[in-house]
Amino acid sequence: MTGSEQFLVGFHAVTSALKSASADVKWLRVLDKGNNKRLKEIESRAHGSGIPVTRVSSSELDRLAHGQRHQGVVAGFMAGNIVAEGQLETLLENIEGEPLLLVLDGVQDPHNLGACLRTADAAGVQLVIICKDRSAGITPVVRRAASGAAETMQIVQATNLARVLRSLKKHGVWLAGTTDEADQSIYATDLTGPLALVMGSEGTGLRRLTSELCDYLVNIPMAGSVESLNVSVATGVCLYEINRQRGA
Repeated sequence: MTGSEQFLVGFHAVTSALKSASADVKWLRVLDKGNNKRLKEIESRAHGSGIPVTRVSSSELDRLAHGQRHQGVVAGFMAGNIVAEGQLETLLENIEGEPLLLVLDGVQDPHNLGACLRTADAAGVQLVIICKDRSAGITPVVRRAASGAAETMQIVQATNLARVLRSLKKHGVWLAGTTDEADQSIYATDLTGPLALVMGSEGTGLRRLTSELCDYLVNIPMAGSVESLNVSVATGVCLYEINRQRGA
């Protein structure tokens, strides 16, 4: 998804991009007869950043949004925050403070991926790593589910996840993988150092090699009848346990 133009659809995605990544917003289309206060604020912010704004019909917005609820606004976006794995080392060197990374090993549902990005942003994750080929891409659906985080989070697309994990270990980052089969509870594990939380895909979880490369494996204790949590929910539980231990 790097280097290609995408559409941002709706208030949250467009507003977030204008606030945090205005240089990546190339144009704006707003509803011709839209007098909504939020639309006017978005239009004003775009003008202030020198972004071309065009008023168009509702049918044109429908066409651009491809069935998504556009709320009267669509933007063209060139994602500068999504990079290839070749830039990983530079990104790691630029992290300030104790690294907290999120690695998603093949999350394929776009709503789950978007929710993971949103939670990562809220929890202070500095870098998210996803698989280039075994993952949902950063699509308009993902961006909408992420409520702006897909435009602000630094995202690395890994061509070879095992290679990326080995690189993280060389940089002193510990890898904590999550699996229902782990004997160790996340609440009984020290998560205070430089850390990458590694989450598996829906259904199959972590791949064998990914699991083997993790420094330790942890589980989330389940008290009810269900065997596991949705991956985005589990990501939230784990990230906030890490923050609790770090005193964040």
